[in-house]
Amino acid sequence: MEAVNAFNPGTAAAPTSSVEISISCRNLLDKDILSKSDPMCVVYHKPRGTDHWVELLRTETIKDTLNPDFERKITMEYRFEEQQPLRFELYDIDSSSHNLADHDFLGFIECTLATIVAAGSQGLTQPLNPNPYLTDAPSGKSEEAGTIILLAEELASLKDEVTIKFGGSEIGTTTCFIFRPSVMYTISKLNDAGKSILVHRSEKITGRNPTWLPTTISVRSLCNGDKDRTLKVDCYVIGMAATLKCIGSCNTSLNQLVELGTGGIRLLHPDGKETNSTLLVLQCQIKPIYTFLDYIQNGTQIHCGFAIDFTSSNGDPSDPSSLHFFSDSPSNPNPYEQAIQSVGTIIQDYDSGKMFPVYGFGARIPPLGAVSHNFYVTLTQSSYCYGIPGVMESYRNCIRQIQMYGPTCFSPIINHVAQMAAQNQNGEHYYILLIITDGIITDMPNTKEAIVNASTLPLSIIIIGVGGADFTAMEELDGDAVRISFNGRLAARDIVQFVPYRDAYSWMKSTVGPGFGAGPVSPGIPPPAGQWAVAVPNDATHKLAQVKLAQEVLAEIPDQLTGYMKSRGIFPGKTHSASSKSRLVTNT
Repeated sequence: MEAVNAFNPGTAAAPTSSVEISISCRNLLDKDILSKSDPMCVVYHKPRGTDHWVELLRTETIKDTLNPDFERKITMEYRFEEQQPLRFELYDIDSSSHNLADHDFLGFIECTLATIVAAGSQGLTQPLNPNPYLTDAPSGKSEEAGTIILLAEELASLKDEVTIKFGGSEIGTTTCFIFRPSVMYTISKLNDAGKSILVHRSEKITGRNPTWLPTTISVRSLCNGDKDRTLKVDCYVIGMAATLKCIGSCNTSLNQLVELGTGGIRLLHPDGKETNSTLLVLQCQIKPIYTFLDYIQNGTQIHCGFAIDFTSSNGDPSDPSSLHFFSDSPSNPNPYEQAIQSVGTIIQDYDSGKMFPVYGFGARIPPLGAVSHNFYVTLTQSSYCYGIPGVMESYRNCIRQIQMYGPTCFSPIINHVAQMAAQNQNGEHYYILLIITDGIITDMPNTKEAIVNASTLPLSIIIIGVGGADFTAMEELDGDAVRISFNGRLAARDIVQFVPYRDAYSWMKSTVGPGFGAGPVSPGIPPPAGQWAVAVPNDATHKLAQVKLAQEVLAEIPDQLTGYMKSRGIFPGKTHSASSKSRLVTNT
């Protein structure tokens, strides 16, 4: 379990622990005509000090079921002394659109993390409210929207993961004689109450002797560090209308799988009888998980570059309504300055050289006024600026010498930075490109191609959207819900994070309260035109917004960096491998 914090007299330490929340639903509404709903759960929370919902994660989408057990789980810090509100929304996913309004709403509940924790090992079961505009608990016939089951479990502090590869022998032969069946398996862990908690769902394989792809799971998620904890593996045959029929199960443990090495476990039929089917353990290897901190402390250098949108849709810089307007007050920076300061202030601590390349796009540049989508903001032969003050100075000087134009094209700069990343793929350097933009992208196909090509490189791309434009395309590039692709090629990994600046603005208003800015501002809605440069109570307000913006912008960088290192087999220390044995055991 979680280690007790070190006793340090004269200081304060919050009583926290990491918990993992599993999500299941039963008897959901069926919104499809010819098949069953394809549910996905969207989870929201209210960050500390705020009073509005912020999306936390989206689960996977499960096809054709009204009783989903979601594999993706919530991992968060449980703080006993705080109220931690959560909101769970269920949707029937009908397309690849990231916009939730394009999908059928199935129901929601609101609760606190403490309520889920207090429900214990049986889990919290609540009826879903089918009306998204009501916060009261459903009553009467609203129970027809189904129920949600939330189960929290404390996680141990472990830095190991296990890679498991299963195969099968004579899987499904007892039920399918006419056609070659599609088969899959699930891994569940059993808690103290004997409830099964889904950990992994495999892909579907056709044939009675399948070999499934290997899966890698953290040891704390698989068994909470207890390598003798009971794990249940269920094998299914997929029938007509995507129905699942369990044709065999076995109980095992991580220690047993490691000891087995390569071998097999006989499956038992749901009625308890032994079958002719065997689950083959082709691989079971435990190795350490390396963190962002591990790589940074072992010499990986982070390099951050800025790309600034100088298209005319930003407005004339001399106009107070422009997103590039320079206020006389240093406590009232424009959105571009805020984004540079917020992210740069944190990133510069990881860059010993403090040299930042700064690019511009969408402007006519001197001396001839040619349109450029990749020019140095310094307007010299070098793109580098020293420190964040140097970036700010070059940005302001550039505004006075270029003419804003258009259109909004990302691909030239992405390809330029990707070329630098391609020259340093050994783990010593990692690149971050921060694109600040106000407009709807005009070279989407080329940008998708550039991102897919760059997804194998040590590169992350952060897009900050400023202003009130429709940023639907940016959400598509983000790739959290649906992996970005180009001409059928999927990105090797998710390297894009999109954050709307207006979210930080709304957060500031909800935190500071009345008196912030001018005019009414609702959560998620940008301020009216001309009000980016309004007076605010004090300099601390903008510092709060910068902290919030930096948190949103940099949230995915550690996982993206470690994801790259893992994909290339780059690690800061030695790996551990389990010994291999080969034998057949019968499940009892």
